[in-house]
Amino acid sequence: MLGRTITRADLTKAVSGIVSLSRAETTELVEQVLGEISATLVAGEGVKLSAFGVFTVRHKTERVGRNPRTQEAVPIEPCRSLTFSASPHLKSRINGSMPKPRLRRRDVPLVSAQVATE
Repeated sequence: MLGRTITRADLTKAVSGIVSLSRAETTELVEQVLGEISATLVAGEGVKLSAFGVFTVRHKTERVGRNPRTQEAVPIEPCRSLTFSASPHLKSRINGSMPKPRLRRRDVPLVSAQVATE
């Protein structure tokens, strides 16, 4: 799929190859997931997909812009915009390397090895 945009149909086809659902059921599943993400963003909340990234809604206030031809000041109305921040894991995969695994609290020993042997 290099050089082209992935569509909903492509997502449906990829998911149907993994799960044992019919094409119609897989289409409904993909639509439900995308619908839930969209509804959450419309409500002004963020969406975090682990190891992928975070979608957030920014609230921009009214501000003054300039017409580049006439340099005339033009008011820009307040609006909301969608931003995406890729996770470090996704950034690493895009750049061809895998990120170092993060240590979790349960992976860190409570007592250092040197103190435990004394």
